[in-house]
Amino acid sequence: MAIVILSGRRAFAAATLLAFSAIGMPCIAQTVESAYAVPGVTDDGWQVRALQDSGFDVAQTRTLLDAAMDSEANLHSIIIERHGFLVAELYRTGKDKSVYSLIARRRAFGPEVLHDTRSVGKSVIGLLIGIAQAQRKISALSTPVLDFFPEYSAQATSAHRAITLQHLLTMSSGLRWSEGGAGRDDELRLFWKRAPYRYVLRHPIALPAGERFNYNGGGTALLAEVVARTTQTRFTDFARQHLFEPLGIRDWQWIGDLHGRPMAFNGLRMRPRDMAKFGRLMLNQGRWQGRQIVPAEWIAATMQPRLSTGIADLQYGYHWWAGSVQWKNRPLPWSAAFGNGGQRVFVVPDLDMTVVFTAGAYGDPRSAPFVNALFKSIVATVVR
Repeated sequence: MAIVILSGRRAFAAATLLAFSAIGMPCIAQTVESAYAVPGVTDDGWQVRALQDSGFDVAQTRTLLDAAMDSEANLHSIIIERHGFLVAELYRTGKDKSVYSLIARRRAFGPEVLHDTRSVGKSVIGLLIGIAQAQRKISALSTPVLDFFPEYSAQATSAHRAITLQHLLTMSSGLRWSEGGAGRDDELRLFWKRAPYRYVLRHPIALPAGERFNYNGGGTALLAEVVARTTQTRFTDFARQHLFEPLGIRDWQWIGDLHGRPMAFNGLRMRPRDMAKFGRLMLNQGRWQGRQIVPAEWIAATMQPRLSTGIADLQYGYHWWAGSVQWKNRPLPWSAAFGNGGQRVFVVPDLDMTVVFTAGAYGDPRSAPFVNALFKSIVATVVR
């Protein structure tokens, strides 16, 4: 048996292919022109900068991105942003399907194509709560949720009355709720319920509020309704006026349920370049191009890990995930918005960097390990 020793770029490519294969996402080594693309300059507010001027090992980064975009994983885009500049932007054709579609169709993705973000929208709802609180529309997070839904309080138990806004933000309401796994999926039932908020609040209590993390899109629906009721406007209109327009995000959609109501928990569609703006917003303590959009105190509170999720080493803040990544033999904290199928907005404050992924592997249990491993590999290519 011959042993072949690789060095430099070839060694890094081989290691990348082996890492992806190990998590069940086989990669295909091909001799093709580099998939790496310098980001384009448009009128969306982003400035661009070359990888070599942004602290990356250029050869390793390009090899890694080529391998990822050549893989059999249904990856649609990668955006890397650092120090306020886009430094890498890649798209490709892949299979995709909407939240209502049963059949995946091939689609060519690019800078102007909207993509499902699925539960990334949950993290956006968390930011809207912070904005509404800064406007004094929402009081303390210790406020019981039922204070905003007095029409439901008569049927509520004392355990239901103990649920606060903070419990919804940290997904620790204690409601008996099943989502995302095999069997019953309570979030899917929100698509067609005529009174989704009543449906959520009528769920029985499984645990005391605040005791344990349990992923719950129904809680996000309640938070969006709190925004609507306290601001006296649809949450999508509030988002447009106070978040999207200040960020220069002009082209977006929030898909509705079977009754036409925007689904706060999974209906947001955006361009990947605009998804990256949320990363920069978090890294700049709520500012975009010098304008304070979300209070800095809310950003800090959002990114603070508050509960262990019981999923690997992941933790949860205010509708944003948290974890750590190794860089030069030391752990660095990250925060992220996650969406089903491989949608991600990762931010690494110590490296002042955002990494965005979109993909079409909805419901595929291999998608999360794949994009999370790819994120770690991208971080490893930062040299300064």
